Amino acid sequence: MSRLLRASMILLLLAACGGGSGRFSAPRDLENACAIVRERPQYFRAMKATERKWGIPIHVQMATIHQESKFIGNAQTPHQFALGIIPMGRQSSAYGYSQALNGTWEEYQQDQNRRSARRDRISDATDFMGWYMDQTQQRLGVSKTDAQNQYLAYHEGRTGFARQSYLAKPWLVDVAARVQIRSNMYAQQLMTCGRA
Repeated sequence: MSRLLRASMILLLLAACGGGSGRFSAPRDLENACAIVRERPQYFRAMKATERKWGIPIHVQMATIHQESKFIGNAQTPHQFALGIIPMGRQSSAYGYSQALNGTWEEYQQDQNRRSARRDRISDATDFMGWYMDQTQQRLGVSKTDAQNQYLAYHEGRTGFARQSYLAKPWLVDVAARVQIRSNMYAQQLMTCGRA
């Protein structure tokens, strides 16, 4: 057998095995909060720690992560292309479970003295989310249980939210309403499996 054929078969076999990227894959059933925490107990531990530290309910965290990354740890925004073919970089620096932007993540790392925190680590991503939403409550008075308005402030930034920039984006208002619906659904599901 030629070396090229052998190398191709090995690469194909490694690709079929996932090549170690499974830690970033989404849970199988994103519609069921109990299934998510059963499949990924580390998610529940991270979100519970964030709830204790920052007061952000688990279901609000879950609904926001679902909207931002579908629980994919290394999620990134799509590439942009000039003339449809020339790569121009990504749409933004958003990365990880929480889709935190570079600047906001660096602000969190400095404020919390967590230089080694990583956006693709669930415990760091949920802690970031708790920190951000806690500040939204302190600065803007948005309840920590209000998934819809917390999401709008998360997406638009607190300054944009205060200026009501989302009113010019009906699609975003619809998305935030869906985040609230999902948060309510996750809350009910977590009560049925004793994780609320």
